[in-house]
Amino acid sequence: MSVALVPVQAEPLKGRDCLSLADWKPEEIELILDVAQKLKEKQRRGERYTPLAGKTLAMIFDKPSTRTRVSFETGIAQLGGYALSLNRNELQLGRGETIADTARVLSRYVDGILIRTFEHRTVIELARYAEVPVINGLTDLHHPCQVLADLLTLREKKGSLVGLKLAFVGDGNNVAHSLLHGCAAMGVHISVAAPEGYQPLSEVVEEARQIAKDTGAEITITTDPAEAVQQADAVYTDVWASMGQEEEKELRKQIFGGYQVDAELMSKAKPDAVFLHCLPAYRGWEVTADVLDGPQSVVWDQAENRLHAQKALMLLLMG
Repeated sequence: MSVALVPVQAEPLKGRDCLSLADWKPEEIELILDVAQKLKEKQRRGERYTPLAGKTLAMIFDKPSTRTRVSFETGIAQLGGYALSLNRNELQLGRGETIADTARVLSRYVDGILIRTFEHRTVIELARYAEVPVINGLTDLHHPCQVLADLLTLREKKGSLVGLKLAFVGDGNNVAHSLLHGCAAMGVHISVAAPEGYQPLSEVVEEARQIAKDTGAEITITTDPAEAVQQADAVYTDVWASMGQEEEKELRKQIFGGYQVDAELMSKAKPDAVFLHCLPAYRGWEVTADVLDGPQSVVWDQAENRLHAQKALMLLLMG
């Protein structure tokens, strides 16, 4: 591992889990972003860098995935390691083996475990019994890997994070939860606009407010998209019906009809505001095509940064 790329203070991160951004100090998140930026620059220069040679990542998928799977699998390959992509039906988990026993066994074979699943308690139990780092690739409660890429993108576009305002419009879901944690830690003011009954969990909001006491970030929860977006540096949305909620799609379309990010809503943000979306996106639902494909959109840079942020995370935890 290059000392120039990864500073000495990174050593305490080795062996850690990444389950929620609430578990990470601001300086630790900053370190991940710094390393991600350096890895991105190395790749752009065409430099080969393989500090994870001989390392293996087991990837367990209970949910479909495009960006998470491809970015992790590509990322560890670029770092010299190897990924095993698994789903529950390919493991003895599908026949009733416990999470704890699976964690114990995988720990004897691999150097890290990524899991993308439904219940967050599954990830917590896996981490409790695993002897190698466990990375939350998404649960119904949190999506920390996505938000690391979001923060990297926002820092690239705006130069600094402290004092920026990010508005999230839509369902107060796992992405909103991790944004609350991540923005609070990095001193980014965050305003979440969601309908009553679909706002972020109160305990997550309280966690973010506790984190924000040390960083000065302002946390606002509202039902008014226009209020949330006012003078924002970034406007963010996500699908109205997440995986597992497909049966609610038409109902949610009615409930979230007033929460679509269109040109009129974007006009209430700062003139140089950027538009973010974790993808996949549904044009004409949560966002209009002219916004998603327009000049303020940075969603493709954001998607690319999943690769660089996750390479940094693997390098720091597994390296």
